Amino acid sequence: MKAWQVRAWGEPETMELSEVDLPVPGAHQVRIRNHAAGLNFFDILQVQGKYQIKPPFPFTPGAEVAGTVDAMGSDVVGFAPGDSVMALTFQGGFAEYSIAEAGRTFAIPQPMDFLTASTVPVVYQTSLFALRERAALKPGEWLLVHAGASGVGTSAIQIGKASGAHVIATAGGNSKLEFCLRNGADHAIDYSDTSWVDQVKKLTGGRGADVIYDPVGGDIFDLSTKCIAPLGRLLIIGFASGRIPSIQANRILLKNIAIMGAVWGGHAQAHPGYPSEAQKALHDLYCAGKIQPPAPVAYRLAEAPQALRDLANRKILGKAVLAI
Repeated sequence: MKAWQVRAWGEPETMELSEVDLPVPGAHQVRIRNHAAGLNFFDILQVQGKYQIKPPFPFTPGAEVAGTVDAMGSDVVGFAPGDSVMALTFQGGFAEYSIAEAGRTFAIPQPMDFLTASTVPVVYQTSLFALRERAALKPGEWLLVHAGASGVGTSAIQIGKASGAHVIATAGGNSKLEFCLRNGADHAIDYSDTSWVDQVKKLTGGRGADVIYDPVGGDIFDLSTKCIAPLGRLLIIGFASGRIPSIQANRILLKNIAIMGAVWGGHAQAHPGYPSEAQKALHDLYCAGKIQPPAPVAYRLAEAPQALRDLANRKILGKAVLAI
């Protein structure tokens, strides 16, 4: 089968599309014939050797896929060959076939297609974990979502709205702002204009946002501390800006705010039952019409380096996927 492989730390363009052996599922695993694989920003960091998880060489990136069950381990129940599924692979997604644990493999709800299904597991589970488990977002609260036109930002907007919050999204440029509004944001602000802090305060009646969802870090984090409400929760999702910020502890004390990490991947690894629980909640939200993942930007498997480069250059609205 064909699979992209990383043989040394580098850039997306240094990956190699290779012929490799078909993987064999273990007792609790399924093998999936991939129809699509979702791309995430951390895939780029992993190729560069900048991610916290550094697999041994050679490895195949790709943390989420959608396709049909091709083979199963001896102890797998609840699946049959040919079933349409989405799955968390954590590695190995950029390939024609992937292995996933049965507990991290989920039925695709109708009428969701394979391309869309491959965008769901990572970002929607991340936002569900962050907003419900960590921040305990309440109906009627104000939620500020940074990078709202990204995959993870879009999922946060939709889960925030499904939770009954008033959602403000930030993004850069008119097309991205319009994308945020189309996907459920009540308000969209261009954060290339530093007056966005004042705009957030005005929209919230001077109080500030109760929950801030920040996958950007850097200056965006710094300015977010100026428009967070008393007793607010600032969620650290990642550092797409490249700079890891810091904060003086007295600013946390004086406004009674909480700075909260939301590392869904680590939580999922430490709590093996959590992905299934989270996916059940997402399945129910989707079937109730409360979340609707937008159609992704699709690339062919052979175009994976270009897809990752476009993702790195902020050219993607929502999610990018490999159509396999």
